[in-house]
Amino acid sequence: MTKIIVEDDAFLKCIAVILDPDTSEEYRQAVADWFSPDEPDFLGWVRQVQGRYPGLFPAKVVMPEDDDEFRRQLADADAVIVERMPFGPAELDIAKRLKVVQKFGHIVSNIDVVACHARGVAVEVQRRRINIAVAEHAFALMIALSRRLNRLNGLIDSKRLHDAGYDTRPFDRRYVVNSNYARIGGLTPMNGAVFGAIGLGEIGREVASRCAAFGMTILYHQRSRMTPVEETALGATYVSLDELLARSDYVSIHLPINASTRGLIDREALRRMKPGATLVNIARPDIIDRAALIEALDEGRLGGFGLDVGYEEPGRPDEPLLRYKNVILTPHTAPGSRQSVIKDVEEMCFKMWRRLTTQLS
Repeated sequence: MTKIIVEDDAFLKCIAVILDPDTSEEYRQAVADWFSPDEPDFLGWVRQVQGRYPGLFPAKVVMPEDDDEFRRQLADADAVIVERMPFGPAELDIAKRLKVVQKFGHIVSNIDVVACHARGVAVEVQRRRINIAVAEHAFALMIALSRRLNRLNGLIDSKRLHDAGYDTRPFDRRYVVNSNYARIGGLTPMNGAVFGAIGLGEIGREVASRCAAFGMTILYHQRSRMTPVEETALGATYVSLDELLARSDYVSIHLPINASTRGLIDREALRRMKPGATLVNIARPDIIDRAALIEALDEGRLGGFGLDVGYEEPGRPDEPLLRYKNVILTPHTAPGSRQSVIKDVEEMCFKMWRRLTTQLS
């Protein structure tokens, strides 16, 4: 039976349901429940995938709890799926049966592709639809905040506009047009603005490419600088975190949560931000110090703030961030439809099946 080692990731837990017949019924039902908003017959789809890729199903799927266990499982592995874990000569020396390394993503900086190819091991990549959906959400938050869409939705008549504090005195139409008839100020353009990406990995690059399409200047900061070729391709300039915060009109966070990133955007960081800038966080909330964020909003230093993953989930009805008109909070919907995960996973299954069956034929 084919053995597949999968780096532990929440989105990849469904691989066992699809390929491993020994997966418990409790596990299967829990995963099916997660997919149910967009795929009510998830287990029916699973059966279809099993039929489409004979030779891949059935398989033994192992999701090790840590990197050491991952390496211990490699000796008899036919395929591996990795996201962040380094994979190179040391791993290849253990994995004598390995035929394919599937990256859950399209940036292969953690995989020694040359070493894999030298050992006859194929490397497959995946431009994740989930990451694209998250990037779209981040960009949607920036657009909505720049045009105050959350505040202006439905304000089309004089009474509602007056109640909201706007002035609908008519313009002299002999000389001017009637656009923005409520005299609403502060509607900022995206074109020509400076976008600062804190983290330019898989999701950050998806966001940056959309900003480039809107004619924005792109700055980025992260632990490791990209190569000049990568920077040129993205039109991105590497700067310090302090410079990024000081220059950017829009700041978006794309980092994992760990000891080095928790509270990274603290009181001092928020004070270094350009006055009136918009801050968007589609990563984990604790990267931003909550008390410092509320203080910055109270003082009017932020032009807008968007957050997808809440500090509590579900959120509290007395969530203090709900008080602010220039804040948009969404209930962890950035990954979008579960269909994105389904398409990502089936594409990976196809690529592994193709490589494994080619090797076996």
